[in-house]
Amino acid sequence: MAEQQSPETPEDEQPNEGRKNGLEPGVSDELAENMKSGWADTERRDLAPIEQAGQTARRRAALSERFPGERLVVPAGRLKTRSNDTEYPFRASVEYVYLTGNQTEDSVLVMEPRPEGGHDATLYLLPRSNRENGEFWLDGQGELWVGRRNSLAEGEQLYGLPCADVREVAGKLREATGPVRVVRGHDAEVERALTDKVTAERDEELRVHLSEARLVKDDFEVGELQKAVDSTVRGFEDVVRVLDRAEATSERYIEGTFFLRARVEGNDIGYGSICAAGPHATTLHWVRNDGPVRSGDLLLLDAGVETHTLYTADVTRTMPVNGTFTELQRTIYDAVYEAQEAGIAAVRPGAKYLDFHHAAQRVLAEKLVEWGLLEGPVERVLELGLQRRWTLHGTGHMLGLDVHDCAAARREFYAEGTLEPGMCLTVEPGLYFQPDDVTVPEEYRGIGVRIEDDILVTEDGNRNMSAGLPRTSADVEAWMARLRG
Repeated sequence: MAEQQSPETPEDEQPNEGRKNGLEPGVSDELAENMKSGWADTERRDLAPIEQAGQTARRRAALSERFPGERLVVPAGRLKTRSNDTEYPFRASVEYVYLTGNQTEDSVLVMEPRPEGGHDATLYLLPRSNRENGEFWLDGQGELWVGRRNSLAEGEQLYGLPCADVREVAGKLREATGPVRVVRGHDAEVERALTDKVTAERDEELRVHLSEARLVKDDFEVGELQKAVDSTVRGFEDVVRVLDRAEATSERYIEGTFFLRARVEGNDIGYGSICAAGPHATTLHWVRNDGPVRSGDLLLLDAGVETHTLYTADVTRTMPVNGTFTELQRTIYDAVYEAQEAGIAAVRPGAKYLDFHHAAQRVLAEKLVEWGLLEGPVERVLELGLQRRWTLHGTGHMLGLDVHDCAAARREFYAEGTLEPGMCLTVEPGLYFQPDDVTVPEEYRGIGVRIEDDILVTEDGNRNMSAGLPRTSADVEAWMARLRG
């Protein structure tokens, strides 16, 4: 990685005129002038609107209707330092992407209320690098360091709304009058500009509304989620083909293999991949991925590709590393599969959101009683939640721009709500017998199984978007044998 220009160049290495031009020490007037000229005019290209421009316009219109007469401010967020002078890869805030389709750092959407009703939306972006002041080659975020930015005119073509210089937005917000709300937690400078104009309670109402607005996906979102799932299926196939190499190295070979698919076909992974072999499968969010991969153990792979538009899949399969389940592994796996089948069957329009969770938990409780791990009757087990020692987590969650989407939605619209066509959720029951759990027979200890699929609520039931991956134990074995030749 190239080292950024440093203002700490020793005085005896600086040309005499190095400070005269207002640039970094060590930049001569002649070099400064040379860098200003000789560049082709690339300020404006003809660009087609982004695919979701119609949807983002409708979303902004709905937001305008919900908060009439109020200024609404939705920041994309800023780069975050990873170490010293390097940053994490940027990912724009979900609320901002949902309303604009834009993904660039430092940007802000401002919706100004009109006296006659409605809002005028403006997208504040960082314009092209300035060739006069040297920013394009001297600043660490200049175009010769990080790449060309779109001009404001190009932004207007892409996103279908007026664009302005984001360096002006803080001043405009400080001068603004009237009621205003901001989505907090993404841009400290924007929040400082609004310190005396906003309240936490009113701002939270805006965040909650935008979370609830995403509960039902439009056709574009469903299409993007299917793209994410399809790429994820291919990523799982990639992993199966290289399990022998993972055995020779570690879980990180699995992680790297899936990540390659995510970067080739999408933007990134949607969350930290869980590549949990052997007893690591009993740790729900095992993302260290530094353990051994051994024949005879199970591999629990929980991973999802994130598309270029930032919609993510979330799929889990548990598979035998050597391609064949042991008798006990199959028994536990089949129980989880039966629970998932019950959960998926409960996903339909008009059903209560938690119905699929209760259906899956009942099956798992029945199995635990049947195996003698819990004392029945099953109703008693469920009433006291005794099965949770080995089931641990809820059976699913909403899916979309966030892997755990719509998390700020009010309980009455989410966990206590009713399923509607266009909702997309995961169904992912599991059983986890910890390596140190002396309440179960020794042969159970260290076995963890989860099966997870992405389910779309349809007009007449549901559609398993990740049905391209096998689910029964027999089908998993046949799939692995085919891929491994």
